[in-house]
Amino acid sequence: MRTPSSLLAERWQPTAVIVRRAALAALVMSVVIVVTGGAVRLTASGLGCTTWPRCTGESLTPTPAMGLHGIIEFTNRMLTYVLCAAIGWAILAARCGRPWRRGLTRLGWAQFWLVMSNAVIGGVTVLTGLNPYTVAVHLVSAMALVWVALLTWERSKEGDGPPQPSVAQPIVRLSYVLVAVVGLLVAAGTLVTGAGHHPGTPTDNKIVPRIPLDYDRLAQVHADLAFVSVGLVIAAVFVLAAVKAPPAARARVRELLLVLLAQGVLGFVQYFTGVPELLVGLHMLGAALTWIAVLRVPLALRVRADAPAAALPAQEPAAVAV
Repeated sequence: MRTPSSLLAERWQPTAVIVRRAALAALVMSVVIVVTGGAVRLTASGLGCTTWPRCTGESLTPTPAMGLHGIIEFTNRMLTYVLCAAIGWAILAARCGRPWRRGLTRLGWAQFWLVMSNAVIGGVTVLTGLNPYTVAVHLVSAMALVWVALLTWERSKEGDGPPQPSVAQPIVRLSYVLVAVVGLLVAAGTLVTGAGHHPGTPTDNKIVPRIPLDYDRLAQVHADLAFVSVGLVIAAVFVLAAVKAPPAARARVRELLLVLLAQGVLGFVQYFTGVPELLVGLHMLGAALTWIAVLRVPLALRVRADAPAAALPAQEPAAVAV
């Protein structure tokens, strides 16, 4: 069945470089949306638009009476369209490239549906008055988007053959443990935020609920996970060097260590300086970069060659064309 995407593929065949750039653009925008979402909360603009999907019950856009908070919240919503445009470019580039890479197309569509689901979660967050648990789920969903966007970018630089590990399985499992521990570290950060400062509205608004757990204890758990993460990464540095892992894998583990150390220093500084907004924003950016850095480690412990030409699909299935 001929579809608009198949018709476009007959007229436009982007190079592999363009496909990689499109995937990278989607990854960059997924990080940007994490940072701007944090800026909404840090500027107390979480309820700048009082409802969803409209900004007010009568207006799609913010009114002058809503002031700067309404503009900030609405701008973040509009950036979702920029993110969708970047993902759309990645989907079309993957679909129209020669040979057509079915896996990249599916990953692009996965990004799109993650954006749609996160938009709904964001709407629920507004409608529930910035409930801290939905705020946490909102951030976790955004990190899931970063994960898929990174995988799309990395896959755009690989072949379509089956993955072959380049190190022994225990080393691969160690990389998975790293991902799991850093994932817990990021999740703990969302709980610290939900129990602590910056609820997302002006400080005189006492309606916004907070997670009913001790902030200092949660911060200590978060710090403990950071220490465990650093310890595991240091161990991984020595292990990968000892087994003579591929240079790319060893470089990525070192990069992860540097990012974690910088993030840890930033976290301690912000905690002991009263959690200023600017440092919290930088810490959120650091969380996204840390997440990317740890996900790149297991991806460097495998190789994927080009698949035989006969194994590539010749026709686009209806599920992808939807």
